[in-house]
Amino acid sequence: QVQLVESGGGLVQAGGSLRLSCAASGRTFGHDMGWYRQAPGREREFVAGSGWSVGMIRYADSVKGRFTISRDNAKNTLDLQMNSLKAEDTGIYYCNARHIYTRDEYWGQGTQVTVSS
Repeated sequence: QVQLVESGGGLVQAGGSLRLSCAASGRTFGHDMGWYRQAPGREREFVAGSGWSVGMIRYADSVKGRFTISRDNAKNTLDLQMNSLKAEDTGIYYCNARHIYTRDEYWGQGTQVTVSS
């Protein structure tokens, strides 16, 4: 079992920055981790991912060059630095962990990000 707790959301003006953090507990060994978001009336979408294998980092096209994901396996944390925020980045941001073999999947409770234009 893996427990995930997000923090760092809030209200920011367009062009501003926020840093989200995800604290993981339990057995996180062997899990890909990532951030997803869900805007009102829309489906949850992938934002950024950090694979268990070193160097496996991916971003959605919509956030490339603006967001940076970082993972610290020693501290069991996953951060998302978000710069140059846009109104369309508004949504609930969720931390995700998925085991690379069993595909067991875990979600945090989400943290709200609101970008005012």
